[in-house]
Amino acid sequence: SITKERTEVILQGTASLDPNDPTAVWEEFEFKCKPGDLRRRPCLISPYHYRLDWLMWFAAFQTYEQNEWLIHLAGKLLAQEEETLSLLAMNPFAGRDPP
Repeated sequence: SITKERTEVILQGTASLDPNDPTAVWEEFEFKCKPGDLRRRPCLISPYHYRLDWLMWFAAFQTYEQNEWLIHLAGKLLAQEEETLSLLAMNPFAGRDPP
């Protein structure tokens, strides 16, 4: 069955030196098929799913402690690892210093 409401895990980064600064601008990492930007056309790749996007959906049902891979994913995004970034639709920090 599928739930009526969908909770999403959103990964964001900031270029601000102080992430606690209220003026810090947070930018979202965009996934290929995971819901995100409302102006983007929905992704249809039936009957298959992008595995990372699919795992992100199920990660939202639990805590990050139950999904340790999320911590590793965030670390790879912070390190701007090319293999990991290739799994995403858009890196908001492309061509800039990492978050």
